[in-house]
Order: sequence, then C-alpha cells, then structure tokens
Amino acid sequence: MGRSRVAALAAVVVLAALLLTGCAPGANDAAATVPPEELAGFWLGLWQGFISPITFIVSLFNAEVNIYEVRNDGNFYNFGFMIGVAIAFGGPASAGGYATPGRKG
Repeated sequence: MGRSRVAALAAVVVLAALLLTGCAPGANDAAATVPPEELAGFWLGLWQGFISPITFIVSLFNAEVNIYEVRNDGNFYNFGFMIGVAIAFGGPASAGGYATPGRKG
C-alpha cells in the first residue's frame, strides 16, 4: 500500500471517529427542570413509542409537538419507547413472515 492510500485511510478513520463522537449522547439536563414525580416513565415511553408514527407527522406541521419526551427518567422510558416503536412498526413477528421461503401470499 502506498503512502497516499495510507494517508487517505487515516483521514477517513479520523473523520469517522469525529463523526461518531459528535453524535454521542450527553447528560439529560432537561430532566432536572421538573420534579422527579413528573418525569416520563416506562408507561408513557411505551405509549409515546406506540404513537410515534402519528406524532412524527404532526410534528412536521406543529413546532410544539415532539416525538420524544426529553424530561424522562432515563433507561425505563427509553425501554418503553423502543417497545412501543417495535409494536407500532410490527416488530420482529411481522418481519419474519416476509423472509419465509416458499410462502405464497
């Protein structure tokens, strides 16, 4: 491998590392702005994940509507939100039907 290829590869690796670290999540400072009992938890995350396709469309036309609640209690909200999204989009149960060989629809 020539020097120019090594330099190009190094530049790509550095740019990829910068891109990935720039997307890393930080602390949720918004959670400290409300009392702990008012933070969104698992059940609200589940509901908001389930309605996320509709909420996304509404958020395109209304700046006050957000898909994701930033004032949440952390991992339990995230877990509920992802389960809700999986339910809304059919989850792995419906995806498996498309890959079944020999299936006639």
